[in-house]
Amino acid sequence: QVHLVESGGGAVQAGGSLRLSCAASGGTFSSYTMGWFRQAQGKEREFVAHITWSGTSTNYADSVKGRFTISRDNAKNTVSLQMNSLKPEDTAVYYCAGRVHGSIGKYDARDWGQGTQVTVSS
Repeated sequence: QVHLVESGGGAVQAGGSLRLSCAASGGTFSSYTMGWFRQAQGKEREFVAHITWSGTSTNYADSVKGRFTISRDNAKNTVSLQMNSLKPEDTAVYYCAGRVHGSIGKYDARDWGQGTQVTVSS
């Protein structure tokens, strides 16, 4: 079992930036594909981004490509999501995810954080 704790959420105006961080404990972090998902009110949870164990490969949802960047530090057992040019439609609870698996349109994960709220106002 991997324990994940997110931080860095908050409120920002459209066009602004936020950086989310996730600290992992338990398991073998450096061997896991890690990711971020989000869930807007009244909608299903959706994939945002993932990064392979080595950090050499990343994948993003079309809606965030070019604006969000996922990164990881295996020495510190952390994964981050830098969010730039934020839009009101990015408003959601963001979840750190461990052991991400699946394929485009069907990503899922075995481990979940408690979530952190991101609110973008127009």
